[in-house]
Amino acid sequence: MTATLIESPTVDANASLSASSLSASSSPRIRIARVDIIRDLAAAEPIWRALEQPEQLSTPYQRFDLLSAWQRYVGASEALTPFIVVASDAESRPLLLLPLALQRRRGVGIARFLGGKHTTFNMPLWRRDFAQSASSADIHTLIELLRDQAGGADVLALTQQPLRWRGQPNPMALLPHQDSVNDCPVLTMPPDAPATSLVSNSFRRRLKGKERKLQALAGYRYCVAGDQPDITRLLDAFFKTKPLRMAAQNLPNVFADPGVADFIRTSCSVALTNGGRAIDIHALECDDEVIALFAGVDDGHRFSMMFNTYTLSENARYSPGLILMRHIIDHFAARGYGALDLGIGSDDYKLLFCKDLEPVFDSYIGLNMRGSIAAGALASFARAKRMVKQTPALMQFAQRLRTALRRSDAPNRAASEAD
Repeated sequence: MTATLIESPTVDANASLSASSLSASSSPRIRIARVDIIRDLAAAEPIWRALEQPEQLSTPYQRFDLLSAWQRYVGASEALTPFIVVASDAESRPLLLLPLALQRRRGVGIARFLGGKHTTFNMPLWRRDFAQSASSADIHTLIELLRDQAGGADVLALTQQPLRWRGQPNPMALLPHQDSVNDCPVLTMPPDAPATSLVSNSFRRRLKGKERKLQALAGYRYCVAGDQPDITRLLDAFFKTKPLRMAAQNLPNVFADPGVADFIRTSCSVALTNGGRAIDIHALECDDEVIALFAGVDDGHRFSMMFNTYTLSENARYSPGLILMRHIIDHFAARGYGALDLGIGSDDYKLLFCKDLEPVFDSYIGLNMRGSIAAGALASFARAKRMVKQTPALMQFAQRLRTALRRSDAPNRAASEAD
């Protein structure tokens, strides 16, 4: 078994793939024989795109188009460098790809999933037959090969991983792990389920009563952004409204962070080969304004929301976000989707639609002595955050403290901006 660090923009021959290289192995057991670390996204792209095909296993958050845009605009601005791990079998056929980025903090090299706080779920891209048969020994072999030549990484911080995806267990759960800081509310949509099992008749009636007020507006409509003028118009409204919404909630404007707007605009614009965009936008609008907007990713089986906002006008009184959510549920249920989620966290509006909580886990794996110490510290900090989130009194105290700190820092921020 070997581990190789690839610095050049060309994948070496042992990591290349042909049309048949992802076919099922003829041997009774598939084993990891080598691990390559690729530092260049372009070099990893052929393997990456092959493993994100529908016949393999991955989430839409790990698509190349989405994460390459994130790294270009956001990751690079945060001094993150690609750290793409490709595990292959004895015949050099890729078995999995871990889309990671490496960052140094206080002298420690931390490898995390690309996408940062913009991805709800993180998971390797798997060759399906390997994911179905992978054992604890296989996954520990992956870690041991990484330890042999960590390429600057001291610790793997593998957060917000789903226990299952599309009914398939996530083999990364065979590593030591703990509950993530937040769970993810999810709406399961069984095939041919009646609409009332997804959104009750009484709730629908209430929402339709509110929507009648909006239907009186000229040009009122529900839409999914199709062309570039749609995308530009809807995102212009989002970037105008969302900062004001966040300020009203005493929350920092994460969409003003370096590169984030460019990442979002690029991902909403790039067309996928099988239809749709890397991020799709759903909206309620009229001739005068965008009333509500939800955007997220989907893979033909599940829709997962990434960001949203709603109007600052008087039309906000009619619950446009809830009305839009009902439209989105009906839209995907009619297309046979099996699930829908509104992202990590248990906000009240999410629980109105998503009655189940999907477990999400973290693994912190040290690759050397320094990394083992860092892994313990990271795991402890995450457990403490989860305890705060799960304890209402502690959460209220944390929110009050955050508000007080933001207010006390406001003069400093204003002076800095004036300079």
